[in-house]
Amino acid sequence: MATSRQTKAARSNVRKAQAAAKAKKTISKMPARTRTALGKQGAAVAQRKRTGAKAPKTRAELYEIAKRRNISGRSKMGRDELAQRLGEQ
Repeated sequence: MATSRQTKAARSNVRKAQAAAKAKKTISKMPARTRTALGKQGAAVAQRKRTGAKAPKTRAELYEIAKRRNISGRSKMGRDELAQRLGEQ
C-alpha cells in the first residue's frame, strides 16, 4: 500500500505529464527528423557504454573537449561540426 506521500507525488507527476502533453512538449510531437536524430544519438551512446569504446561521443562530451582546447564558436556548432573540428571523425 502506498503512503500518503507517495500518493501525493504520483498525483503531482500525473499533473505534470498532463500539462506537458497539453503543451505538446513531448518527443512524439517533435518533427520526425529530430526524433530520428535523438534516437540515433541515444543508440550510439548506449553502444559506446556497452563496448567501452571512446567514440562516437555525444555533443555535450565533444563540447567539453572543445572548451578545454579553447575552440572558438563551439557553442554554435552541432555534434558533427564539433567532431570534425576536433578530428574525432
